[in-house]
Amino acid sequence: MAVSGVAVSAAAELSSSDRGVQDNGNDGDAVPDVPVDGGPGSGVVAEPADRLDFDALWDYDHPAETEARFRELLAQSDPTEESYRLQLETQIARSLGLQQLFSEAHEVLDEVDRAVATSPADLRLVRVRSLLERGRAFNSAGSADQARVPFERAWDLAREIGADGYAVDAAHMMAIVETGEDAVPWFERGVALAEASTDSTARRWLGPLYNNLGWTFHDAGDYDRALVVFERSLAWREARKDTVETRIAKWCVGRCLRSLGRLDEALSLQRALSRELEAAGAEDGYVDEELGECLLALGRPAEAAPRFARAYVLLSQDLWLVRDEPARLARLRELSGVAADSTRPHLGAPH
Repeated sequence: MAVSGVAVSAAAELSSSDRGVQDNGNDGDAVPDVPVDGGPGSGVVAEPADRLDFDALWDYDHPAETEARFRELLAQSDPTEESYRLQLETQIARSLGLQQLFSEAHEVLDEVDRAVATSPADLRLVRVRSLLERGRAFNSAGSADQARVPFERAWDLAREIGADGYAVDAAHMMAIVETGEDAVPWFERGVALAEASTDSTARRWLGPLYNNLGWTFHDAGDYDRALVVFERSLAWREARKDTVETRIAKWCVGRCLRSLGRLDEALSLQRALSRELEAAGAEDGYVDEELGECLLALGRPAEAAPRFARAYVLLSQDLWLVRDEPARLARLRELSGVAADSTRPHLGAPH
């Protein structure tokens, strides 16, 4: 889904916020890499030490390619390694959901669940992963109510078996399907578990959790609290020296500054981010959109128009945005002066 160096990946399924309540699988953030065994100290039986960690092969921006890669691994795997194969199938289901092939995703998960139900082996970790992907498939299809039960069950079972990374994942997803203040307790549960856990996988969830809590406050109009959380998220990203995610965190701070009416600060931050992207040979429709919004709010529509045009070209390639926010794209087209049947307008020099 990402078209540039800042756009939230498909792993970070967009919700009601401007660019990003992230939920792992438009589905939350560049999703923390989740090891097959649930992570150090998880209490979950690990796969063999030389096992290929297929989760590390995820490319959330190209789910069809990821699906093909996973199916190849499945064909090459040992039929007796039941847990490995079934966990791999849950991620095939996830890749299908990211392609909006929701019926196919549920069919794969149905097969996984039948295998778990009939196996004498301890496959609780497989069950956790199946529940997570079931919930993600429902949520990505717009059925948040149906997603709640599998996410809650995943939360309970993951904690029971000590799989902290998956438990935090479940809390994160519950916070996404809930709305307003109802989401806050789930964010707090996820943060508390991640901060207390010795599992590095669980701790890597702190960035997405901080980000999405900030958006929850922002969407409720509590911009002061949102800014505090976004700045906390930015500090966490900078400490990890994660360039791409740090850019996203900077964008969120800038977006919140605009909501607070601190337009000059917001414009300055987004311009610095635009220069950073240009130097890296990247482009980002969300940054261009935000630059346009800042300029428009400052009463400079002529300067804003090229930014809106660039944003429209880039963001109209985003399959999730096209599906979920057509009015937003139509507004960008209108503000940029792009004709309805145009695919690539003359952009001019950005200001």
